[in-house]
Amino acid sequence: YPKMIENVDKARVIITHGGPSSFIMPLQVGKTPIVVPRKAEFEEHVNDHQVKFCSAVAERYGSIIVVEDVDKLADVLGSYDEIVAKMPGGQESNNVKFCEGFEKIVEGMFH
Repeated sequence: YPKMIENVDKARVIITHGGPSSFIMPLQVGKTPIVVPRKAEFEEHVNDHQVKFCSAVAERYGSIIVVEDVDKLADVLGSYDEIVAKMPGGQESNNVKFCEGFEKIVEGMFH
């Protein structure tokens, strides 16, 4: 785990799937991750909960870049700096605000 944190910290761009544990680490070290949610249509998951969850996080907090269509990933990578610059917090994340909101989203999924 410490090596993973070190690698994430050194990376300029992080691309991950839509599991919360995967995209929270980059946020914790001030990175804006590109998140590619796993989908049921590709038998990567039993349903599209990652798509819905990641879209909700992106809409509410503007802290992740969601790519639902992998054919658009190259374009997003090519425009990464411009996309991040237009996001509410830029490259910096507001961890306290994000974590509080994230907790509410997760609680809402189970109630």
